[in-house]
Amino acid sequence: RPPCAMDWQVENQVRVGLFGSGVGLSLVLGFGVAYACYYLNSIAKKPQLVASNDRFCRFLEEYCPVVTETYYPTIWCWEGRVQTLLRPFITSRPQVQYRNELIKTADGGQISLDWFDNNDSLYYPDASTRPTVLLLPGLTGTSKESYILHMIHQSETLGYRCVVFNNRGIAGEELLTPRTYCAANTEDLEAVIHHVHSLHPSAPFMAAGVSMGGMLLLNYLGKTGRDTPLMAAAIFSAGWNVFESVESLEKPLNWLLFNYYLTTCLQSSISRHRQMLEKLFDMDLVMKARTVREFDKQFTSVMFGYRSIDDYYEDASPCRKLKSVGIPVLCLNSVDDVFSPGHAIPVETAKQNANVALVLTSCGGHIGFLEGIWPRKCTYMDRVFKQFVQAMFEHGNKFFSM
Repeated sequence: RPPCAMDWQVENQVRVGLFGSGVGLSLVLGFGVAYACYYLNSIAKKPQLVASNDRFCRFLEEYCPVVTETYYPTIWCWEGRVQTLLRPFITSRPQVQYRNELIKTADGGQISLDWFDNNDSLYYPDASTRPTVLLLPGLTGTSKESYILHMIHQSETLGYRCVVFNNRGIAGEELLTPRTYCAANTEDLEAVIHHVHSLHPSAPFMAAGVSMGGMLLLNYLGKTGRDTPLMAAAIFSAGWNVFESVESLEKPLNWLLFNYYLTTCLQSSISRHRQMLEKLFDMDLVMKARTVREFDKQFTSVMFGYRSIDDYYEDASPCRKLKSVGIPVLCLNSVDDVFSPGHAIPVETAKQNANVALVLTSCGGHIGFLEGIWPRKCTYMDRVFKQFVQAMFEHGNKFFSM
């Protein structure tokens, strides 16, 4: 008998021995059932809703029910680091046509705003009263980030207008002064909010911030209290305590996966403006930083006049200002987010402010929140954003009259 026939017979016998007897199939089915049980019992959970105000809870349960429903993370990538790493590559990038506007600041600088006017809005054809959402991207993010594009896509279907606040010098515009941005200084955000509101004073106005954008927005709200044209805000994956965030990011695996890359992104964002920034900084020293903490020590804290890195991190931590927030704010975090560790989320402080609601998922990572078998089009974060902004714009009068 030819060797090939003998090989085929041996392989066939092995196959018959395993699957013909049902042993292999039983192993596969057993593993599948065990994994499904583990997933349903330990991974898929309802988020924890933290709010001292029963009125806020009832409002969310009725008009933003996603925050009370079980979150089913993508079954093959539910771990926080994996979700964080894969989201930018998996999620789609909806096409958005922006109208760019450069506005001047009091110190002679300029800020780049990207508008999505939604002039084809069927629900709000009158531009003067069309609801407006101000979007704040993360640390090195711009209006081109996939999570921003998804928020705009969700807003488009509801008929709303969006404007993206790009931090100084990060969206292709030139730095006119040797100053960029940080999580603690809210001057540029205040200027943008005043500018947008002055253009559309009759339009309902909300804001949504992601990661550092969320921290900046929270710090602004803590500073202004009720004295803001914003009617409400949504915060996603904010770092509540910067000391805890950088400590988490400096753990060996997290440094390798996130910290070093983020530091190089920060350096890249300022290298284009090196000629302007060299007037005030030792850029060679800044470019030697290997962690976010080192970058902030040599650059960010110095730029904004802090005596030490600790002083800057103290001022940048939104947990210190949460008590002073004076408008309804919904904050989504995952407790497995290495950028914002679960133990640093200010649950007890949130309970002391009737304007604040925290939504805490057990999985989701940092700006991850992937769900579904192939999580390309919509994430749990997108659904929370869509339902909350719609709830406030469409039913906010019921909330304020409760």
